[in-house]
Amino acid sequence: MSDPFSGDRFEAELLDEHEVREPRKYKVLLHNDDYTTMDFVVEILVRVFRRSEAQATAIMLSVHNQGYGVCGTYTAEVAETKVDLVHRLAKSAGFPLKCSMEGE
Repeated sequence: MSDPFSGDRFEAELLDEHEVREPRKYKVLLHNDDYTTMDFVVEILVRVFRRSEAQATAIMLSVHNQGYGVCGTYTAEVAETKVDLVHRLAKSAGFPLKCSMEGE
């Protein structure tokens, strides 16, 4: 195959084959349970997801009232890391808080 940038020629079709696509995004969700305190959920949202106190409270109320709340949208690796971190923090605090990710 010839070099697409050789001389004065430019093969645009070749570049189209290698278009860069945005990575797939995933929503990170917190799920309601009967044991995890609302204060702990707010603390997780502030520390792990960098939400303001007001945003964290709104998401926590969504978790409480609807059964789940969307913490944020991230690439796969970041979402997996945040889910794992939430599970480790919840376990160390003695709470069964469930966190998951789902594709958009």
